[in-house]
Amino acid sequence: MGHEQNQGAALLQMLPLLWLLPYSWAVPEAPTPVWRDDLQNHTFLHTVYCQDGSPSMGLSEAYDEDQLFFFDFSQNTRVPRLPEFADWAQEQGDAPAILFDKAFCEMMIQQIGPQLDGKIPVSRGFPIAEVFTLKPLEFGKPNTLVCFVSNLFPPMLTVNWQHHSVPVEGSGPTFVSAVDGLSFQAFSYLNITPEPSDIFSCIVTHEIDRYTAIAYWVPQNALPSDLLENVLCGVAFGLGVLGIIVGIVLIIYFRKPCSGD
Repeated sequence: MGHEQNQGAALLQMLPLLWLLPYSWAVPEAPTPVWRDDLQNHTFLHTVYCQDGSPSMGLSEAYDEDQLFFFDFSQNTRVPRLPEFADWAQEQGDAPAILFDKAFCEMMIQQIGPQLDGKIPVSRGFPIAEVFTLKPLEFGKPNTLVCFVSNLFPPMLTVNWQHHSVPVEGSGPTFVSAVDGLSFQAFSYLNITPEPSDIFSCIVTHEIDRYTAIAYWVPQNALPSDLLENVLCGVAFGLGVLGIIVGIVLIIYFRKPCSGD
C-alpha cells in the first residue's frame, strides 16, 4: 500500500509537466519531403540534453554525424564548428523553440530526476581519444591539431593540451555532438606550427568518474615544403605534357581523310 502511495505521489508531481505538451506540439512541423528513387537519405540530428554535471545544458546539430553547430546558452546563439558554417549560424528563427526545449529539459530534471535517483543504473562510456592534423603535415607551416573523443557518455568532460608535458593555452572551445545510439563525441582544436621535435598530448577527463584518456601526437612522415612544391610542379608539368600529346594525336586522327569503300 505504501509503495502504491509513493507511486501516486510521484505521478502527481509529474502532472505540471503536462501543460508543456500542447506547446511542444504547436511547434511548426517541417513539410514532409517527397522522396525519389535517385535521392539518398540523410540524417539531421538536433539534440538537446541537460544533466546535473557540467555542462548543465547543451544543444548540438549534426548532418550525417558531422557536427555543424553547438548552441551557447550563455549568449543564446549558435557557434559554428567550422568557419564555413558561420553564415548559417546567424539564423535565429527557431530561438523560441530552443528556449522552450531548455525549460522543458530542466523541469524534467527537477521533477523526475529525484524520483529516479538510485533506481536506474547510471550508464557510462569510457572516452577514447585520438589526435591528428587538420591539414597534411609540413614543418614550419601553420596547422591545426584535432583531438577527437568518441565513446562519450554522459557528455561531461574537460580537454587540456600539453606540449612536452607543459600545459598549452589558447586552444579553441570543445565541441560536443550527439551520434546515433544516444552517445556523444567531442572535438578540440589547437593551432600549432609543427617542428620535428614536437610532442603534443591531449588529456581528456571524464568528469563523472574522473577517468582520464590521453592521446599523443608526434610528427611522422612529413614532407619538406620545398620537396612538396617540387613534387606538385613535376606532376603539373607531366600532366601538361600528356595533355599536349593527346591533343596532337586527336588532331591528326580527326584530320585523316576517310577512305572510301
